[in-house]
Amino acid sequence: MGESSTARARWELENNVQTDEVESYFRYDPAEQQAIQTQKPWTKDPNYYKHVRISALALLKMAMHAKSGGNLEIMGMLQGKVVGDTFIVVDAFALPVEGTETRVNAQAEAYEYLIDFAETNKRTGRLENMVGWYHSHPGYGCWLSGIDVGTQMTQQQYQEPFIAVVVDPHRTIAAGKVEIGAFRTYPEGYKPPDEGPSEYQTIPMNKIEDFGVHCKQYYSLDITYFKSAVDSHMLDLLWNKYWVNTLSSSPLLGTRDLMAGQVADIAEKLEAAEGQLAHSGRIGRFVAPGDKKGNGNDQQLLKICRDASKLSVEQIKGVSSQVIKDLLFNPAPLLTNGNAPAPMEL
Repeated sequence: MGESSTARARWELENNVQTDEVESYFRYDPAEQQAIQTQKPWTKDPNYYKHVRISALALLKMAMHAKSGGNLEIMGMLQGKVVGDTFIVVDAFALPVEGTETRVNAQAEAYEYLIDFAETNKRTGRLENMVGWYHSHPGYGCWLSGIDVGTQMTQQQYQEPFIAVVVDPHRTIAAGKVEIGAFRTYPEGYKPPDEGPSEYQTIPMNKIEDFGVHCKQYYSLDITYFKSAVDSHMLDLLWNKYWVNTLSSSPLLGTRDLMAGQVADIAEKLEAAEGQLAHSGRIGRFVAPGDKKGNGNDQQLLKICRDASKLSVEQIKGVSSQVIKDLLFNPAPLLTNGNAPAPMEL
């Protein structure tokens, strides 16, 4: 197995890409999809759609597009269909939009490009409809902001069925696997039932308020990945071109700004927690023993510990990767005079 094949196999393993009988995913039946539009099952159950299956090629396209944006948000569209309670995403393409570090909005040029792209696809035999949009959150996790919620609610009002996908390119580099989430919003005025605690994710201090205000207006869908014979061929072509970049890149260097920001964010959260503890200490005599009000501080400290542990693990993985590369490509010479080898440069 060559170097490019090894790199691709590792990427597929990290992201749990499944090889199944998926040819049916690429057979588009307009009558079947029109019947779904007529039945509108999502109007009877706001949580009707529960799963998303994304092709490995579409996943890689989204990850590369998000990474190319750096600290700026990017945006694109998803093509596919729905089968039962599952979205099938077979392809993705980028939109020519101007983003900032905190938001991205499609303008008239992007909508014209979208229409032209869709019409060209139809002429070439690609009949899949747009089933969603994706954008990036560079360094601050996969969730929907207030602007994202408004955009997704509008799309679901006029273009159902539709999903929103968020990719974090910085955390993807740090973690070694694609950091991604898929979401749908609830109808306006709908109050979802109380659910158990969701999977914890790190939210920067300056985003916590935006996250908390809107987190009950949408829900997340389970994501799995698949690849077909066509995907395998395209992935081979991409990896033969880019595998050297993957091997020569360093997660420590590529995410140093993210790491520095996360350390500063943890310090800021610790200061805030310390202030809350001092405040609760002053009023502690007025709180009855066993009162749950004190649990909030413990939960806050627990979240900070999780953030710090996650950051430490990512740093250790980055250092381990550099050590392995050093052992492979810079083997120490045989020591005949007792001199120690030069220290490795990270």
